[in-house]
Amino acid sequence: MSLTVIAQRMGITSFQRLVTGLVLSTLLVGCSSNKSSDVRVVDRNNAVAQRPAVTTGQYVVRPKDTLFSIAFRYGWDYKALAARNNIPTPYTIHPGQTIRFDGRTGSTPPATVSSSNSTSSSSSKTTVFRRPVTGATTGTAVVAPSVANKPAPAPMPAAGPAPTGWGWPSSGILIGKFSSNGSLNKGIDIAGDLGQPVLAASDGTVVYAGSGLRGYGELVIIKHSDTYVSAYGHNRRLLVREGQQVKVGQTIAEMGSTGTDRVKLHFEIRRQGKPVDPLQFLPRR
Repeated sequence: MSLTVIAQRMGITSFQRLVTGLVLSTLLVGCSSNKSSDVRVVDRNNAVAQRPAVTTGQYVVRPKDTLFSIAFRYGWDYKALAARNNIPTPYTIHPGQTIRFDGRTGSTPPATVSSSNSTSSSSSKTTVFRRPVTGATTGTAVVAPSVANKPAPAPMPAAGPAPTGWGWPSSGILIGKFSSNGSLNKGIDIAGDLGQPVLAASDGTVVYAGSGLRGYGELVIIKHSDTYVSAYGHNRRLLVREGQQVKVGQTIAEMGSTGTDRVKLHFEIRRQGKPVDPLQFLPRR
């Protein structure tokens, strides 16, 4: 029977109700089937991936690198990395220098040569950083072949007591929590407004301020003791410089969205280079 005949017998109003009911039934069935498909949505921007500590190969220092930023990037305690590479305090490094992760010969300083265009005057000479003849690419970790008799890793310095008097690095809603899984969040994420103050969580010294660590955007790292550092990522603007002393609650940056898809602060606390849950140190609120 055609739809025209059905409409004539039922009347226009009744026919419209029938069609509306069929359409709603179809939509409800479609919605229920979507729920049962168990589609998982993962917010990849809510997590900062962190690799296990690198124990092979080497890294060639780039401009603006610090020993602290290299240790943070590759999961090392900065003191252990310095000891492995025979770098004394205050842990000064230079572009072109080779930092070893595999326990072989320690840090290789950059070679310096005079520019071919230099004159006899010593003030006109140019220092050139020559890449080590190891086949390494500047700014990348080079993985060496596995060796049967791999040297023992440098001993980890004894852990000191945790700093006291921690404070929240910013006000706002907690939107991401720490995960011990190696591929998930190694800190906490706090939502806020663009330009909102980011505060030092404890007294310390700024050991890194820049954007050289992929996935963190504009980043500040503060050293609180020989054991603990804290990190503040995705800032819009940094208000401190490396080497500056800061106090708990001091404004160190403005919240932003650099390196991520929304305005938020990514905050980490690391003990001897290893991420720990910041909520264990911050006061309850």
